[in-house]
Amino acid sequence: MVKYLAKRIGRSLITLFIIICVVFILMRQMPIEGYFQNFDKLTEAQIQAGLEEQGLLDPMPVQLLHFFQNMLKGDFGVSHSYRVNVPVTEILADKLPISIKLGSLSVLVSLIFGIPLGTIMARFKSRIPDKLGTLFIVFIQAVPAAVYYLFIQMYGTLILDIPLLFDASNWKSWILPVFSMSLGNIAYYGMWLRRYMVDESNKDYVRLAKAKGASGNSVMFRHIFRNAFVPMVQYLPSSFLNTVIGSIYVESLYSIPGMGGLLVTVIKGNDNNMVQAIVLLYATVGVIGLLLGDIMMVILDPRISLSGKEGER
Repeated sequence: MVKYLAKRIGRSLITLFIIICVVFILMRQMPIEGYFQNFDKLTEAQIQAGLEEQGLLDPMPVQLLHFFQNMLKGDFGVSHSYRVNVPVTEILADKLPISIKLGSLSVLVSLIFGIPLGTIMARFKSRIPDKLGTLFIVFIQAVPAAVYYLFIQMYGTLILDIPLLFDASNWKSWILPVFSMSLGNIAYYGMWLRRYMVDESNKDYVRLAKAKGASGNSVMFRHIFRNAFVPMVQYLPSSFLNTVIGSIYVESLYSIPGMGGLLVTVIKGNDNNMVQAIVLLYATVGVIGLLLGDIMMVILDPRISLSGKEGER
């Protein structure tokens, strides 16, 4: 177990290192306007002096080394257009709590509705509950999210008398964004849990349990559900962390001052330091989510051995 974790953490660090290098090099190919305030008003001499001061005239390996040194100190530079001369880390620290609250609530709602949805669909396979659940899943996956997000905002605000724009102090304004962000995960959890439960229901140990006289509900929840939930656990950390750091479209739609809307804004403003830091944050979250998913599978299912070749992933 320890050896496997060491290997997985090592691979994750290597992956992050490669991502950081690629993102850094790509960002250095962006227009230099993103590193200056009021670029149009600067003279050529002022631009060159600014580039030299920020180390942008150094060879790329030297720039990358300085970036890693600063990153280890928690320094990602300052914003040049979003909030001029304010440290990037300070801006992100203001935005993250709101996205974390919204994401946590939406994931909680997804689990509350998604897991029962998949269980009911598997329990009543090919019957009305299964067909209705399949219709919902197909709709969520086939229709562009922007379409039903707009309908939820349009009619939700009218029917439920909910404010159109987000207000952190008004609990009602949290309802529609949380519900919108949870729909994709509800369909995702329901679809995969149904699939895993149907697969498990065709295995020999289920037939044996039924042959011994165990009731259908007992077999479904004590055996099938428990075993089917294990492979689904691998995806929970990734979906949770990706939701927590914000939905770009939902946060922009409701004017939520979180991480999702921030990425759109800084891209439009050519704020290169901000874009770089946010992209690296998303990449880090993705890698950590995959690592946690593997670890959770091992914890929940002792049958998974990681000491030999069969544990390699």
